[in-house]
Amino acid sequence: MKYRHSFHAGNFADVHKHIALLALLRALRKKDKGFLYLDTHAGRGSYDLSGVVAETEVGVARFLATPHEAPELREYAALIAQLRARLVRRHLYPGSPLIAAAELRAQDRAVLIEMQGAEAHALEQALATLGDACGGALPVRVERGDGFQRLRAFLPPPERRGLTFIDPPYEATQQDFREVTAALVEATRRFPTGVLAAWYPIKDERTLGPWQTECLRALRATLAQPPAVLASELWLYRRDSRVALNGSGLLIVNPPWLTLERMQVWLPELQASLAISADAGNSARILSESS
Repeated sequence: MKYRHSFHAGNFADVHKHIALLALLRALRKKDKGFLYLDTHAGRGSYDLSGVVAETEVGVARFLATPHEAPELREYAALIAQLRARLVRRHLYPGSPLIAAAELRAQDRAVLIEMQGAEAHALEQALATLGDACGGALPVRVERGDGFQRLRAFLPPPERRGLTFIDPPYEATQQDFREVTAALVEATRRFPTGVLAAWYPIKDERTLGPWQTECLRALRATLAQPPAVLASELWLYRRDSRVALNGSGLLIVNPPWLTLERMQVWLPELQASLAISADAGNSARILSESS
């Protein structure tokens, strides 16, 4: 499976991970002290959904057409509307860099890493446009390079607060899973109190559980006091089908207070708004080696 942001922007996996990302950013904003947002695989930042595709129809298009009760879902819909109005782009879909940039305060900053030159250039343009619309330069820096390698240069941040978002393309699926594990361990070793969120595809059920257990064991071996690890998952299709992307998962290390409890409220509502078959489901839980 080759998961590329530009090919799948606005699908159900994007909706799931971007709602979670926005909720994490807003949790960090509850304290006055600034924080670093570090995005290891940033992509181009914004996408044009004017050519509607099937993935978008069962993703953000269906989500925006549904009324919501949970604050996290309403806030995400409002942010998309706000960015579309501010940038005068009716079919804009914001990626993680634009979501984060829109949430940063004067005391916060972001480092966005992207390997592909054309994508990094498009990201710089998107951020410049957003900065112009907001009336000034944003506290954002774009770095070109391998996000798995470059995260070492930015952790720990001087702010001592931060969120690292790891969202690789999974073009070489098993290699990416191994690199995500290594990145989580390295980031935790360097910045034990930082919040980490790593996205992963749900496709092969037989390998997913062992990978989560491996991640948990590696993280527990890193620190004398192991961090909490939350797994948030949403699937619309049978989890073991090998035809396409079945579901979306996030591993969240050091989840902020009440993140689990709030996810257990908004994930079922999100599933109800997107589900197209009886095979859909969701789960939010703190991982243990027996789970």
